[in-house]
Amino acid sequence: MTPDELFDDIAADLAHRGAISGAMFGKRALKAHGKAFACLKDDRLAFKLGDGTPAHAEALALQGAELFDPSGNHRPFKDWVAVPHTYAAQWPELAEAALSSLTS
Repeated sequence: MTPDELFDDIAADLAHRGAISGAMFGKRALKAHGKAFACLKDDRLAFKLGDGTPAHAEALALQGAELFDPSGNHRPFKDWVAVPHTYAAQWPELAEAALSSLTS
């Protein structure tokens, strides 16, 4: 499954919780309550998990994962982790965690 197809599946699965597809920095994003919680850039899906949370630490520990730098100018967002497509099986769980962090 391509990153775009998986993104669409995650959006559909989270729609009942108020998630909608939108854009962030010109990239596809998932939003809820007016705030982005996931953003697709190339073959990585970035999740807003909150710096210092267990979910953030676990995502960042995945090989190839890194803090999300949407501009590519070495100014990463400390609350966001970009997870490569290699870990696509974990994307839905990470999206759930990111969405939950918006509402807690």
